[in-house]
Formats: sequence, C-alpha cells, structure tokens
Amino acid sequence: MRIISADYIFPVSSPPIKNGVVIVDDEGVITSPPTPLQGERGDIDRCDGIIVPGFVNTHCHLELSYLKDKMPRGKGLDEFVSEVEGIRRNFSEAEIMDALVKAEDEMIQNGIVAVGDISNSDISFQQKAKGKLKYHAFIEVLGFHPDKAEKAFEKGKQLQVESYKLKVESSITPHSPYAASEKLLELINKAAASSNGILTFHNQESEEENLLFQSKSGKILKRFEKWGIDAEFFQHTQANSLQFILPKLNKAKKILLVHNTYTSHEDISWLKSNIQYLSSNIYFCFCPNANLYIENRLPNIKMFMNEGMNITIGTDSLASNDSLSVLDELKTISNHFPKIPFEILITWATKNGAEFLGFEKEFGTIEKGKKPGLNLITGIDLGKMKLSEKVEVKRLV
Repeated sequence: MRIISADYIFPVSSPPIKNGVVIVDDEGVITSPPTPLQGERGDIDRCDGIIVPGFVNTHCHLELSYLKDKMPRGKGLDEFVSEVEGIRRNFSEAEIMDALVKAEDEMIQNGIVAVGDISNSDISFQQKAKGKLKYHAFIEVLGFHPDKAEKAFEKGKQLQVESYKLKVESSITPHSPYAASEKLLELINKAAASSNGILTFHNQESEEENLLFQSKSGKILKRFEKWGIDAEFFQHTQANSLQFILPKLNKAKKILLVHNTYTSHEDISWLKSNIQYLSSNIYFCFCPNANLYIENRLPNIKMFMNEGMNITIGTDSLASNDSLSVLDELKTISNHFPKIPFEILITWATKNGAEFLGFEKEFGTIEKGKKPGLNLITGIDLGKMKLSEKVEVKRLV
C-alpha cells in the first residue's frame, strides 16, 4: 500500500483537491476517495506538483514507429502519404517490431495507460497481448472502389479473428471518408451494429479531402490516378466529407473523428442539427503535434470546446511526431490556445478518452476501486495552472 500526497490532486471526476492525498494498494487500485491531507504523517510519499490519472492516447499508429525521423515535415498530407508508401517496404519485420516495442516503452514512461491503436496488420498484436498497456485495436480497412469492398472487409475480419485469439479488443473501421466506398462503409456499419460498435476514422486532415467531396478535384484524385485506381464511378456530394460519411455509420455506438484540421463551424452546425448522429456519441480527437508536422496547421480546437463537443487527445505516430507523449500534445494546445483551462485539458487526456474506448471502469479518473495509474506533473506554475515547455510528467503508479 502507498499513501501519496501532492500540492494538488485532480481526480477529474470531482474538483481538484489542494494538498490532497490518495491511497493505492500494491496492485495500483485506489482504496478510498482522494481527500485533503489532515495533519502530519510519517508514512506519506510527499510529491511536489499535481497528481492526475494516467493518460489515455486515443489515436496512435504503433506499427509506424520505425519511420521516426524519416518523413518530411510541413509538405502537406499528400506528400506525406506518398513518402510513406514509397519507404515502408524498405524495412524488415524485425526492425518494425523493435521500433514498436521501444515506442510502447516510451508511452509507458510518458504516463500513458491506455491506447486506441490503428492496425493495418497483425504485427503489433503479440506486443499488445502482453498487457503492458490497455489497447483497443482499430483494424483499418481501405477500399475506395466498390469492387474492392468485400475483399478489404474480409481482410479486416481475418485480422480481427487474430486479435481475438490473443484477447486484444478490436473493431473494424474505415481509414477515412476518401478511402472507403459506400459499399465498404455499409459492411463496416453492419458489423458495428452486431459488435462493440466503436469506430474511428481520419477526418478532414487536409483541405484536399473536402475538395474531393465538394467538386471531385484536388490532389487525392490525382493520387488515385497515379496508383491506377479508377475513380470514374465516384459522384461528388457538393458537401464536406464529414456529411458524407457519418450518415453511413449510423449503427455505431461511438465514433472518434481524428485530426479535424479542416473541420469548419458549418460542419459542427450540421452535426448539431442532426441529432441522430450525436446519439452515436461523436468524439473529436486532436493530435496537434502531428498536424504541425504534416500540414503546419492546427484545427480550431477552441471552437470545438465552445460548441460542447466531446474531445480526446492522440499522439498519431512517430512517423509524424517527435514523441509519443500526451503531455507534449497538451503543451502544444496550451501554447496556441492559452485560454483553455488546465483542468479541461486533463479531462480530455484522461476521462474522455477512457469513456470513448470503453475503459472508464478502470481508467480515466481517480476514484475508489479504479486502477487508473497516477501521473505526477511537475514544473507547473500552481498559481496560474498553465502548461509550459518546462512541465514534465512522471509515472507514479
């Protein structure tokens, strides 16, 4: 048993506790609700800083960890995708495995306890099954042309069987609106209705995505032509991609939209006016460091907050980021949107992510009976409660 105290404890499920104390057993389970410290005790592990629950990373590509420091910066998503496709075959399975194991260790050191991870193959399943972190594997299927739908979905089903054999939670999900035909989305939607129903996709990560759906133009269409993909069948919607895809995934219980760099206020207004989509529990995940790495642009995160959207935090991959650290993502948000309160940032990074992934019974908040992990945040100005570059995280439990 450990009795731990700090300048503040942020349970997240309740208001912050000044000079708080929390008790955990040898397994890391919270044995009683956090309380203010009463008097002096010799058995307390006293810490300077703020204790928060373990972080939840709702969007990661562990498989791509081997591409760290190998991808161009700031050239846009189309160039980034082309570079990935050109380089990814140059690495052995051993190199890929070594990189993803190191990347997982990095997440653990950075106080991450649970991950929503994109899987395009089964290469990471054995590592996930070791249980060092809690995972939900999003098995990503791609098939822009309707003739490819059944083959793409069948591949996803086979991967899901492999994940289930290793007791790794998973769901079959689209990559993005522009990488899934209506037929493929129909198969994914049907599967969601009969399973856990948790889906995710990359949403409006570039302006080119909206151009494709608005006017059947732009770099994505040219990329399809370069890859020999026949896009003649595709009929543009004259609306943004968000409005195309969400109605076709209406059987999902929860959907996480990732990046949202070019999601507009009009898109959010459309979403809010269509209550049936909100009933699916729509969440928005932000990976700001990846956005800056690829597009050198951030989504209007404050707009999503002001509109009352559910927000989570992701790191994306080491192909598009310098670290797998939720705290680093929060620092970037705080730097660009300084009026967003620290308490709200922590909620996005813990409670909201746990709820989306269905891990809220164990993670996300510091409450009796949970095993959320405990992180100590140091170097923060306790008066202003603002993140800066000197702020660090240490995993306590």
